Amino acid sequence: MNTESNSTVRARDLGISLEGTPGAANAITDVPGVEVGYATLRPADRSACTGVTAILPRGRRGVGDPCAAGTFSLNGNGEMTGRAWIEESGQFATPILLTNSHAVGAAHAGVDAWMADVAPDVARRWLLPVVAETWDGYLNNINQPHVTPETARRALDAAAGGLLAEGSVGGGTGMNCYGFKGGTGTASRRVPFGADEYTVGVLTQANFGSRRELRIDGRPVGRASAVPCPIEETNWLQEEVDAARVPGGAGSVIVIVATDAPLLPGQLKALARRVPLGLARTGTTGGHFSGDIFLAFSTGNDGGLRSDFPFPGRQQELESIEHVPWGGIDPFFEATVQAVEESVLNALVNNEDVEGRDGHVSPALPHHEVLGAA
Repeated sequence: MNTESNSTVRARDLGISLEGTPGAANAITDVPGVEVGYATLRPADRSACTGVTAILPRGRRGVGDPCAAGTFSLNGNGEMTGRAWIEESGQFATPILLTNSHAVGAAHAGVDAWMADVAPDVARRWLLPVVAETWDGYLNNINQPHVTPETARRALDAAAGGLLAEGSVGGGTGMNCYGFKGGTGTASRRVPFGADEYTVGVLTQANFGSRRELRIDGRPVGRASAVPCPIEETNWLQEEVDAARVPGGAGSVIVIVATDAPLLPGQLKALARRVPLGLARTGTTGGHFSGDIFLAFSTGNDGGLRSDFPFPGRQQELESIEHVPWGGIDPFFEATVQAVEESVLNALVNNEDVEGRDGHVSPALPHHEVLGAA
């Protein structure tokens, strides 16, 4: 288990009605081969409240082996590197890193260096790592270089399967969601298909939504909450930079969807397009100041979709891959929507009050308010 943990209470423990059948860990790591690691930066002096999350789609042993993939942007006020190559080729072959908005460069340099050590033959050709971000400047001194390439390497080296910590860990350490403490959440669903069974797993870096929007089981939990919402209700930003108050819903959300089902790049793009439906179940309407970017990948068809340099004299051969027929894809859409909703709720309830820089506080969603909604 990746044991950088806070609370151990998850949405299902609070009686929230959630559809679908989860995998053993109810995490993205239920997809065979997927590994996740965290590097969390929360020193005692509160000078930093940030970190890095690393996802290895085929584990450490499979670094450099491509996965079919597709992306979707609900709102482009954010960044995910590597998307142009995924759009062009329908695949990628690097780890995925999640961090804060101003640490994308450091994380990118870190994964480059790490791959040069772990997969030197791959790194000698070219690398287009996937690094995505959300903004943690309320709790974190975001303009300080807390996240370094070495931080990214620590997250990559920590990657493992099994149960995952949630909440204020890794790239989610300094994030807020619906005016409560947010961060990292995960969930999974089993999907029967003919005589087989596949898994859809999700990991969300939740840093989005206004307090008034939060709904759980259809109930307006955020609007009814008695907990203060300092990130939205105080003039902290105006006091610091003579700017207007931060609008509710600012921040961003990154969602990574993984499956072992053999899907085509276009089908994975379709899965990524379903992510907003899961987010909307928790209340968000999608804000202009939120970068909402999603990536879906498949570990099926191991060895397919390669993009290798041609060798002189090697005979050109056609490549064949399997895929779920388009007419059978609806259960995978359903699983994605269900897992995304649960991952957001897990990020909220498996958490704690966090004090960051300059006395800024992000309160955790009280469990008794959730129990009142369930």
